[in-house]
Amino acid sequence: MLNIASSIGGGLHGSEVSLVPLGPEHAQALALAAAESRAAYGFSPVPNGLDEVTQYIADALRGRERGERFAFATAWRGRIVGSTSYFDYQPWRWPAGSPLQRTDRPDVCEIGYTWLAASAQRTRCNSEAKLLMLRHAFEAWQVHRVSLRTDVRNERSRAAILRIGAQLEGVRRADKPSSDGLVRDSVFFSIVSAEWPGVRARLIEQLAR
Repeated sequence: MLNIASSIGGGLHGSEVSLVPLGPEHAQALALAAAESRAAYGFSPVPNGLDEVTQYIADALRGRERGERFAFATAWRGRIVGSTSYFDYQPWRWPAGSPLQRTDRPDVCEIGYTWLAASAQRTRCNSEAKLLMLRHAFEAWQVHRVSLRTDVRNERSRAAILRIGAQLEGVRRADKPSSDGLVRDSVFFSIVSAEWPGVRARLIEQLAR
């Protein structure tokens, strides 16, 4: 089981966005962020109210202990506006004796569990957060692939992932329960290491605009 916290330290920090390890101290601020407006959360499992946020954080911390998920609180311009996570990260098992075998960092990972307060949506916040997470994954961990997925019905999320520069892989049918209690089909996207320089340049250009 990987302990990726050692490579993340106190978080990932940019010019306007900081991603700090999620903890109970963020519960009140996250509850306020989620309550700004819930109009855009139709396909996203976003906690509603302090009790749900407290449970959300507890679940995330259990995932961290199991080496399955590392959750952040997203801070934008000095206030907590949402959350995002790395998950599904592990080293591959390479053939015996392979010099590519690693034990201290993942070979691949996924970015997800992402949601933002209404006031942070359609701003530079998500682009800068994704730049921070992708840069750490490809440049610190040197992963081979970063995956992203969303509910196949979530056109807004699909468009946002494509704007980052991720490539469509396909649809996994009956992937998981959806936020509205149905069985969800998920559309998968990915960025591989060879594509990262172009994606990085694209994100930096978007932020400059």
